[in-house]
Amino acid sequence: MQTPHPHERQGSSQDFEDNKVIAALSYILFFLPLLAARNSRFAMYHANQGLLLLLVVIAGNLVLGLIPFIGWILMPIFGFAAIAYLVIGVLNAVNGKMQPLPLMPNIEILK
Repeated sequence: MQTPHPHERQGSSQDFEDNKVIAALSYILFFLPLLAARNSRFAMYHANQGLLLLLVVIAGNLVLGLIPFIGWILMPIFGFAAIAYLVIGVLNAVNGKMQPLPLMPNIEILK
């Protein structure tokens, strides 16, 4: 049996059960686990992923907004991709996975 990648590990079952809603909501309000589940490793992992997603979306919108025509055309596509990433993150949280979002940097901002 193959050992999962360290970032694809499952959260502890009790931590997952207690904090799955907060972890899922952290993709919309990344600071929610900071207020409601600071000691939850599972919720804080998803809060970090939510914050990274937010920062990438802000940076992407700024860059695309500055590029005339081509950037303006690509902005809706980027928006759809951001929504897809949000859905992937929420599904990971609801299913108890601590798996990074695809193509996102592995940066730990929140500890």
